[in-house]
Parts: sequence; structure tokens; C-alpha cells
Amino acid sequence: MAKTKVLIAVTTYPLPSRSYDELVCTAGILEDGSWIRIYPVPLEFLKGLRRDGKVESFKYNWIELDLKKRTDDFRPESHSPVDYSFKDVVVHGKIDTADNWRERKERCLVNVYQNLGQLIEDSKAPKNMSLASFKPTEILDFEIEPDEREWKKEWKEQLNQLSISFSNKLETPKQKEWIAKIPYKFYYRFKDVEGRVSRLMIEDWEIGALYWNCLKIANGNEEEALVKVRQKYFDEIAKTKDVHLFLGTTSEGHRRRWPNPFVIIGVFYPKKEIQLTLFG
Repeated sequence: MAKTKVLIAVTTYPLPSRSYDELVCTAGILEDGSWIRIYPVPLEFLKGLRRDGKVESFKYNWIELDLKKRTDDFRPESHSPVDYSFKDVVVHGKIDTADNWRERKERCLVNVYQNLGQLIEDSKAPKNMSLASFKPTEILDFEIEPDEREWKKEWKEQLNQLSISFSNKLETPKQKEWIAKIPYKFYYRFKDVEGRVSRLMIEDWEIGALYWNCLKIANGNEEEALVKVRQKYFDEIAKTKDVHLFLGTTSEGHRRRWPNPFVIIGVFYPKKEIQLTLFG
């Protein structure tokens, strides 16, 4: 592909793996309204944009860069940067939340699924769709499960070989640490337009950052931090906002054709619009 303009809508929480390419993944919207996946995006690049004052948050910024279709990923939306240093990236600016997210809605909600079964069908060959905007009919619950507290040993060894380091703390040039693993998994349980009940894990960056912030506010009390995360994602977002979910397939789940290969990679939550009915 030639230089491409992308509105970044998703940044996933960094997940170490045997492949450097899978550490950080972003997804966004092209100017024609279609989805695109870009990986890897170096975490240091995202942090650098913030340190340099170019962005407050990477999401909902228009960026422009040279991309190429990944030959090792059958999913049609999957691309990688031509220049892994990201020196060619141009940041054009951020779409704000004015007029109840009007412009964000116009860009991100061009084609919205309401039937999860139909989306799963479209994820099969020949379409192999792996990214989509989805509107649940009702969010039934926000669920939390304990997870392993440390990254897998083989992931750590691979990362040490690559000399890549991350941190969820303020960094100095002489101090870097691995990004901390979130010791919990977060899920939404919801209904679609056909009444189908599904439970999908939320894997976006925001929920991970929220957990660490809540833990800090709670002085390290995990139970209290989890209460705060639930209050945000269920009491505030799910119950009061016009929620759409950005869904993406995992590489393994899609390749192995799991019954549902999707996870939640982003939550889109403007205020609910009040519908006025006129009676004559």
C-alpha cells in the first residue's frame, strides 16, 4: 500500500508472545470507513508521542504512514508498517468528543453489526472478516476472573532475547521494566439483536490502564481497585451510555476456526441520545 491515512480507534494492552509482531496491536478506520489492523506498533513510539507533547492519547488521532499487507496473516485487515522505526509517521490531529462524539460516530460506526451470529459467519472464508463495530442490544453484566500473575516463562525469555522493555510506571532513561501483567481478566456478557447471549473478554489498553490507576488510588488494595473498575465499566458505561463494541479476532482463534474467535478490543461510549416523539 502507498502512504495510508488511519484514524486510530484501538490500542490493545501489550501481550508478550513468541513473536515480537504480536506485542502491541492497533486498529483503526480508513477514510472509506473500513477497518485496518496495524502491528507491530512499538510501545516506545506511542509513549514518545505523549512525551513529546504531540498527543495526549493515541486513540482517535489521524496518522499517516506507509503500510504493507502482511503475508503471514490471512486476515484481510492485517498490515504492518513499512518502516518499523516509525520515522515516516505523520500525526494529523485528534477527533474530539464535540456534539456527543458526532465525528467519531460518523467515522467509527459506518457499518455496525447487531447480529453476532452474522458477524461470525462473515469471519469465515471467503470474507475472513476480523474487525467490526458491534451494537449489543443489552449488556447484562461485567465479570472479573483471576488470572495468572506473571507472564509465561517462555515469553519472558523471548523478550529478554529481543531486549525489549516496557513499563507501566514513569520512566527515566536509566530505568525500564517489563510492563506488569494484569492479574485479572475482564468480560462483558451481553445480548445481541437475536437474543443470543455471549461473553467476551475485553482486551483494550484503557481497561488495563484503568486497573493500574484504580490500584494506585486504592493504595494497592486489589479488591477495592476491582470495585472501581466495575463501577466504571458497568455502572457508568454499560448502564448509562450508548455502548458499541469494537470486536477483533485473535490470530489463533480465527486460524483454528473457533466457534467465536472475537474479543472486545475497544469500547465506544457516547451519551445516549434522547429520542423525541411528536404527537399530532
